[in-house]
Amino acid sequence: MRQNAYPVIDGDGHIMENASEIMPFLGEKYVGSDGQPAWARMYSLFPSLDGWTRLSNMSSSGLRDYPDCDMWVSFLDDCGIDRTVVYPTAGLGFGLIQDPAYSVNIAHAYNTWLHEYYMKHTPRVLGVALIPIHSIEDAVKEMRRAKEELGMPAAVLPSVNSLGKGYGHESFFPIYEEACKLDMALAIHGAPSRGLGFDYLDSFAEVHALEHPIPLLIHLTNMVFQGVYELFPDLRVAYLEAGAGWVPFMMDRMDEGYERRGKKWAPRLKHSPSQYIKSGSVYVSVESEERTLPYVIELFGEDHIFFASDYPHERPRQEYLKDIPELCAREDVSDTAKRKILADNANRFYRLN
Repeated sequence: MRQNAYPVIDGDGHIMENASEIMPFLGEKYVGSDGQPAWARMYSLFPSLDGWTRLSNMSSSGLRDYPDCDMWVSFLDDCGIDRTVVYPTAGLGFGLIQDPAYSVNIAHAYNTWLHEYYMKHTPRVLGVALIPIHSIEDAVKEMRRAKEELGMPAAVLPSVNSLGKGYGHESFFPIYEEACKLDMALAIHGAPSRGLGFDYLDSFAEVHALEHPIPLLIHLTNMVFQGVYELFPDLRVAYLEAGAGWVPFMMDRMDEGYERRGKKWAPRLKHSPSQYIKSGSVYVSVESEERTLPYVIELFGEDHIFFASDYPHERPRQEYLKDIPELCAREDVSDTAKRKILADNANRFYRLN
């Protein structure tokens, strides 16, 4: 295993869903007694993210074999990473499911599969749970099962959903209450672009540049102004795969809006939005080459930013190997901040210790 200058925890990696392995966990209602229905050759378990195919990006990543648990462990060794916390790929479109009953079943099946095929094989790969936000009662139940029975440290709130609600809406408050009771982290992970106004763009490069940060900005703004972090001060939420450079901009932007209109439109707030963002509830991931990182640390702080590999998406495997050494070599980031970003903050967010 490679030795880095600092211990490393990967706060956001990905698995690639294997439908043939997940289907048996769906139950006979969907797959029949043999566990392998004919429809599985035609239809996906999850909705399309947005109509853009990701096949070209997957092929450019250099993947020749299915990235299973063994491949993940070998990648951790190559990079000198102690542990990773993995998110879905196709499952990032989970929020676009229209059938609440199916959302409950596929979340249960996915989480069970992730535990059986990854977490049971190694303590170095920890799964993040899908929870059926389409049915809040069932979402709370699945959170409890994922944390207490499966040992999953966090749950995903899909960045785009079919419910027509931001995560500041009161209907989601039971999820936040349960997360605080369980001491379980939540994460909003970018990817789908449906309904965000990108339909007239004809280049996936343009869509990809926007599809991760825009929904995060929407949900953070909605959650702060609707008082989520005032009502649930122990809540921990990560806004992932958009880097960290957007955070100071939103701190200023939201503070300005609050100063002008806050008393009328944000009656729950007792502090400025930036104070809630810096309070310890909000976390973000960082790209190792982000030029604005020193500025983010100055305004947002160094305690709630963590390293994310994003493996195995979009890049050849060998390109990932340089990310950690490049971050360790930066002269514009202190040694203390590097240690926190590479391990301590992810440990705190996910409660890995």
